Amino acid sequence: KPFILAADAGVREAMETGGTAGYPVVDTKVTLYDGSYHDVDSSEMAFKMAGSMAFKNAITRAKPVILEPVMRIEVVTPGQFLGDIIGDLGSRRGHVEAIETCGDTMTIRCLVPLARTFGYATSLRSMTQGRATYSMEFLRYQELPSELAEKTEEGIVGRG
Repeated sequence: KPFILAADAGVREAMETGGTAGYPVVDTKVTLYDGSYHDVDSSEMAFKMAGSMAFKNAITRAKPVILEPVMRIEVVTPGQFLGDIIGDLGSRRGHVEAIETCGDTMTIRCLVPLARTFGYATSLRSMTQGRATYSMEFLRYQELPSELAEKTEEGIVGRG
């Protein structure tokens, strides 16, 4: 039993730092099928190292993906700024879900990756002369597009 716990600790430790580009690994099931014991060579440290090495070996064959947080944003704006706002959201990899009209006021509902929302309040104020408001909430995680995932991996590896 203590060796099973040691192998588990090794796997968990590897999951914290051993994923793509050094990110933690989530949504993963690990099953220990077999193991052997030797009176001289078996120790908790050896089983911990074995668990870590087995996980790192498995993750390289599993083709993992990087996930990014996606936010739901709702922008309320005078209609005259609609085009500028939609263009800006598009440049942030945003996906417009709906646009509602109530008089001259427009409500835009869209999904935007969290990484692209930094500085949005300032940008929105500038585009709308301070007349638009927005709210933002976490929605889900989704796979980072492959071209960005490659850049992320290169950036992490490139920094040493």
